Amino acid sequence: MTKPKCRRRRVFGRLLAAVGLTLPVAGSVVGFWQPALAATLQVGPGKPFARIEDANAKAKPGDVILVSPRENDLPYEKVGVYVREPNLTFRAAPVRGTNRVKISGKGFDHSGRGSIPRAIFQFNRGADHCVLEGFELFGAHNESHNGAGVRINQANHVTIRNCNIHHNDMGIMSNGDGRPTTAVNQRIENCSIHHNGDFSRPGFNHNLYLGGASVTLSGCDIHHSLTGHNVKSRAHHTRVEYCYVHDSANREFDLVDHLDTVRPDSHAVLIGNCIVKDPHCEGNRGVIHFGQDGGGEHNGTLHLVHNTIVTPFISPVIALSARNAKAHLVGNLICDAAAGQHNQKIAHVRHGASLQNITGQHNWFSGGFSAEGNTRLSPKTNHFTRFDVRLFVNPSEHNYRLTQPAAKAVRMRSLARTVDVPATPGKPEKDHQRPLLWQYRHPGGKETRPAAERPTVGAFAPMIFPTKSGQ
Repeated sequence: MTKPKCRRRRVFGRLLAAVGLTLPVAGSVVGFWQPALAATLQVGPGKPFARIEDANAKAKPGDVILVSPRENDLPYEKVGVYVREPNLTFRAAPVRGTNRVKISGKGFDHSGRGSIPRAIFQFNRGADHCVLEGFELFGAHNESHNGAGVRINQANHVTIRNCNIHHNDMGIMSNGDGRPTTAVNQRIENCSIHHNGDFSRPGFNHNLYLGGASVTLSGCDIHHSLTGHNVKSRAHHTRVEYCYVHDSANREFDLVDHLDTVRPDSHAVLIGNCIVKDPHCEGNRGVIHFGQDGGGEHNGTLHLVHNTIVTPFISPVIALSARNAKAHLVGNLICDAAAGQHNQKIAHVRHGASLQNITGQHNWFSGGFSAEGNTRLSPKTNHFTRFDVRLFVNPSEHNYRLTQPAAKAVRMRSLARTVDVPATPGKPEKDHQRPLLWQYRHPGGKETRPAAERPTVGAFAPMIFPTKSGQ
């Protein structure tokens, strides 16, 4: 009698999960799907499923699709997974000697026609609360030059975690439909996203091309877009925290208009990032663009909080290009990477934007920057200087922590933990954390930032070097 009851419980549980409910279990709180009710569908050599697509076709809400490496660590080939069910987890199960399970889209036309995915993994409307973790994704291409490693197509609460996504037309794409209820709380965590693009249509493909209601990038290493920007977003709310964004073919960030950005509070929040321009960049040499590129409105504020920004170019660090676009800077370290540069621009405005909409305090500008009279970055609360000490420990090894002499010079006068930033729509309140709790850890991760009564500006706490006894 026990086994039939278990089967009935499982079927009933799946019905509940399909409408977003769960069965309570002892000691639990009713919420999302309970793991005790989920099945594990195994993919790989000697497993019940040879291909991920076959397991996906059989999966029910709450199931885990566990993918083992192929023999000799060869990639799964010609993969296109079209996900419709909610509450699915696609998890890699790497064995000793492998890092991530390899998946190639090469040879599959990720056209997006009908039920053919435009990505190696595509999460469609209704595929809410899905998780993808532990994969290496490469080789996605189509005739439109926008085949992606991952596409979030109007699905809510999708998490991409611990993936290496490279050499696709696009790394990650996402989109909503202009309503505040689609593509909510997309989360991209601890990923390496690099070398995505297509030289057949340069400038129109990016490492990330995002849209929808809200998206958060956390602890990611994003670098070397081949033709476009590292991060392009048309999302209503874009949050990038504790990431390393560097060496783009064009801008590091292009945060522009869409139906989702017409609504008030269409913000971008950049916290604790290390942002570095390639000194050999041949494309757009600006760092961050916030505004519009399609003639629409961008009704919000670019919040820059405790970032380290390094650029050798005169081109502006911030470009505003919409009438209602604003920028607020707190605790940033913005540096000239080319010693002796002059007339470096903090900001540039066009399309009705105003320099008066640029405010902030406790920022340090090192190099050829000067206080721009038409902004509200007052010399009384911001610092413009040329340092006569080495700022960073070892940039050639991606270590942009401050040296001890530099750290002594750039400590803040007040505790920046009081800095508040807009919450991310759809993100649970418990996950809304104030700045300076974390810092980026290379490659692709984050770590606790040591607390300090007077923290330094920028993305990192200073390096702590051991001293000899008695010193």
